Amino acid sequence: MSTVRVNGRILQTTHQTVQLLVNELSLSKGRYAVEVDGELVPKSELIQLRIVEGMTIEVVQAVGGG
Repeated sequence: MSTVRVNGRILQTTHQTVQLLVNELSLSKGRYAVEVDGELVPKSELIQLRIVEGMTIEVVQAVGGG
């Protein structure tokens, strides 16, 4: 189990990759971007990006409007 920070909340997870965690938290709906430890990560790399203890993950949802 790893302890990570997601959008400011400290969580414990048994997931091995960032994509699996983002999916479980229902943050992967629609258009979104993910930043890990201050670096923007392409969505295509999230499934391979392993979670490590103390990792900081920020997920931003795109909102349309005018």
